[in-house]
Amino acid sequence: MGKLIKKFKYEGRTTLSLYRIKQFYRSIVAKLNDKDVDFLKTYLKTYELQLFNKLPTYEQKHCINVARDVETNCNKRKLQSFKLIKVALLHDIGKIYSTMNPIDKAIMVILHKITNGKIRAFNKFKNVNMYYNHGEIGCNLLKQYGYDDRFLFLIKNHHNNSIIDDIELNILKECDNKN
Repeated sequence: MGKLIKKFKYEGRTTLSLYRIKQFYRSIVAKLNDKDVDFLKTYLKTYELQLFNKLPTYEQKHCINVARDVETNCNKRKLQSFKLIKVALLHDIGKIYSTMNPIDKAIMVILHKITNGKIRAFNKFKNVNMYYNHGEIGCNLLKQYGYDDRFLFLIKNHHNNSIIDDIELNILKECDNKN
């Protein structure tokens, strides 16, 4: 078994496939525990919690995992983290308008991969639009609550790989991709 694990570490595609299987499994069994709820209450105001609770449980757990990784990453770099943790908790808030379940999401990931992103052209379909544009949708939603431009920028661009020289955005993207 050890040799098999080493093989997966060296073969990027296989490792990515295993990661996606693990991610799918985690989404199916996702549950919030008391520590998660306490973590949320530390960083989110009442109205933010109300928005957050509109996300499916698997998306909530994903956002909490991203935020915890952001916290760890910022602590290692000795960076202020409170605002970025809040961004991480709300980075997928645009998905409150989504009807995608973990299977739909897995299908979108596969379609994105096999079409090299060309599926994006079919954004008139709700799931395609949500998959590619949830950052912008979330940004537009949060504008109504008076968040500052920097906060909204991070929400909107958390999947924008053309922006590379932004430490906070890079931390958010790295932690999002890891979870």
